[in-house]
Amino acid sequence: MRKLFIFICILAITTLACGAGEAPTVPPARQTSIFDTDKTAYGFFPSAPEVSVESVFQLYKDFGEHADVVLLQKGIPWEEFLQSAEAESAQITDITNQYILASQNNLETIQVIDPLNGLNRREFSGLPENWEATFANPDVRAAFTNYTLRIVREFHPRYLGLASEINTYMDTYPEDAPNFVSLYHEVYAKIKAEAPDTQVFVTFQWEDLNNLFIGDPSGGVPYQTKWELVEVFEPDLDLWVISTYPFTAFDSASEIPADYYTPLLTRTDKLLAVAEGGFTSLDIGPFHGQEQDQVDYLNAIHSQIGGRLKFWIYLTLNDFDLDSYAKMMKKQGAGDDDVNTLGMFSSIGLRQFDRTPKPAMEVWDSFRK
Repeated sequence: MRKLFIFICILAITTLACGAGEAPTVPPARQTSIFDTDKTAYGFFPSAPEVSVESVFQLYKDFGEHADVVLLQKGIPWEEFLQSAEAESAQITDITNQYILASQNNLETIQVIDPLNGLNRREFSGLPENWEATFANPDVRAAFTNYTLRIVREFHPRYLGLASEINTYMDTYPEDAPNFVSLYHEVYAKIKAEAPDTQVFVTFQWEDLNNLFIGDPSGGVPYQTKWELVEVFEPDLDLWVISTYPFTAFDSASEIPADYYTPLLTRTDKLLAVAEGGFTSLDIGPFHGQEQDQVDYLNAIHSQIGGRLKFWIYLTLNDFDLDSYAKMMKKQGAGDDDVNTLGMFSSIGLRQFDRTPKPAMEVWDSFRK
């Protein structure tokens, strides 16, 4: 979902920079952290309902009432970090300003480094045209490593993801999968050498992991979980983290099996997390959904694996104005496919575009409190 909020980030950063007079600095760590408790941390992506500065700041204020954390998922500035982890980068300033916004609203931050396109996990994001799109490429490996170490040194994240929904890419390019796995293990060791308390993970797309996507290139049997794609990262997974959008597999959340998520409980004894997910409240494209489906979706996760979740990220607090985002995306060169894919998520929020709560909002708040 990187393109969903990249422009909003720029708006927020520009506003913060106006009148600041000096480079922003990362706020100090909170003296009391939800991560030091046995509670689940609840949060969202910073995806505002419309493309405006006012919408950004209202969103962060609303997060303060409905969330403990915000999840930042950024791509890699490949060329900037090819040679060094200490490169000057506008993106580091961008992330710093997001930390400031989060701190101002009593939120903590989780980061996921995302080398892939958030709207198509089968391709790299922002890779220079002359770079070979493979994790065997020494330039890709160097930039990935340098950028990750910069994030660790600059922000000292408690939880850090090194890729999102990586099994989707591994299914599509099995010949390149071992290259990413080796890169992950190498970078994991470097992180632990500098910041042993940082909890490191990758995320796995649960519906794809269970062969429930139409046209799955792996041709797997439904519900025959591809655990090998997860366990190849062991012993260097500090927790097991999934994304889940079951409206892509079921016509209704009431169809989610009572044991849909529970296999995670017995496959590992580590903590679990949901780093991304949701259920549409309207029919859109080939997918179906109603407001009650969001309630059933939240209850399915909570009842099946809620007791083991370290954090739970729902994609968006509010529905968003697709027309507003489509205009921005077209100006940035996005194609119709990206806009259409984004539209699949436009009604996934726990509140309407105008901030009117849907029934699932009360359920979410009840779990959190």
